[in-house]
Amino acid sequence: MTNKLLFLIPKRTNRLIYILNHFCNTQWGVEVNYIVDKEEFISYDGPKIHYGFLALGDEIFIAAEQLLFVRGIEEQELAFGEYLELPTMFPTYNRDSILNFDIFAASFFLISRYEEYLPFIKDKYGRFPAQNSIAYQNKFLQKPMIDIWALDLASKIKLKFEELEFSLPEYSFTPSIDIDAAFAMKHKGTLRTMGGYIKNLRDLNVEEMKQRTRVILDKEKDPFDTFDFLFETHIKYKLKPLFFILFAAYGTNDKNTPTYNRKFRDLVAYIADNSDVGIHPSFTSNSVSGKLKKEIKNLSIAVHSEITKSRQHFLVLHMPITYRNLINLNITDDYSMGYAQEIGFRASTSRPFLFYDLEMEYTTSLRIHPFAVMEGTLRDYQSMDVEEAYLAFCKIIDEVKAVQGSFISLWHNESVSDKKRWLGWRDLYIRMIEKALPENNVDIGKEDGEL
Repeated sequence: MTNKLLFLIPKRTNRLIYILNHFCNTQWGVEVNYIVDKEEFISYDGPKIHYGFLALGDEIFIAAEQLLFVRGIEEQELAFGEYLELPTMFPTYNRDSILNFDIFAASFFLISRYEEYLPFIKDKYGRFPAQNSIAYQNKFLQKPMIDIWALDLASKIKLKFEELEFSLPEYSFTPSIDIDAAFAMKHKGTLRTMGGYIKNLRDLNVEEMKQRTRVILDKEKDPFDTFDFLFETHIKYKLKPLFFILFAAYGTNDKNTPTYNRKFRDLVAYIADNSDVGIHPSFTSNSVSGKLKKEIKNLSIAVHSEITKSRQHFLVLHMPITYRNLINLNITDDYSMGYAQEIGFRASTSRPFLFYDLEMEYTTSLRIHPFAVMEGTLRDYQSMDVEEAYLAFCKIIDEVKAVQGSFISLWHNESVSDKKRWLGWRDLYIRMIEKALPENNVDIGKEDGEL
């Protein structure tokens, strides 16, 4: 048995090595070597694949398109085909190829977010709209295409080289919570508290005014203070959650508790003592130079540890500027790769991957952790009720389990308050967890993560 795989390639390019490393290391767990010498490839008697333009003989041959052998970013005249009853990109018409499309070019186009470097019409928050994506327009957004393709190709390789051992990833589930506002009514400061009362008066909302008074006087728990429930739930199900904390000055789209408030800082420290914590970069930090650096520094001081994880507030991603800024500030892992408007796999994979900077043409150190469904997408953008939302969660979870991928749920502390528009969603959070637990993994015909 061996875990070594040899690739014959036309030439080494950063794009090609990046995507082949992703398949071999991340998807398959095998060691890989690359050569360009055809005679050396022919004489090698171990597991091997030829990726190129013309087959040599009866080897495993995958026909290539040009995307991975050029530099620069330009509009692609995409053609589509079908494989495994799903859409494919970069079709090839080579009878010697074991696939009818260039799996590596297609995967690179999707995982690099190539289309987000091209001109597009932004939404009101400056984001790339899900509806603009190739995946959405061709109805495969809710499929982790790269993971599906990788498993299929691995099975084909295994048929020819039984001695090749794949070490496939195991399914994993990580709950993540964004704290946009730790408290709804308490600890806001005098001006914001008075503003809340004035708004209640303007809206003639007497009940909320009474509730606000009870909360401020500690006679009722703040509706957004759901942290006891969250900790108890995660402990019960033996889960290690991630909390992303908005730790910024007040702004139009940044309305968390003032960072100087002692109760808020105590809460943040308690969360950090019991969970992994990351920065939730403010909306304003996307346009004000130096702001994110300050936010990361202040949060680091509050939790007495280095901050290396992040998720963008409002999921604002500007390719590649956002990721370059994070790298420059020593962020190693980002969890923003998903859409606010639609559920699905923005990068067509459920698994973590390294960010490839298309403009600079190199593989960075920043690891991207994609998510596929946010509760706010279901409730606010798609107006789903609780049962509809549960079915949506189930669909995504089943897709991730089928490829032994990584499922990261995205909720907010306020959405498990079980109040107002979130009535019934606390119970849904528990149902989602029970569905997502690894113990409920589907049987995909493999044992111990090997193929």
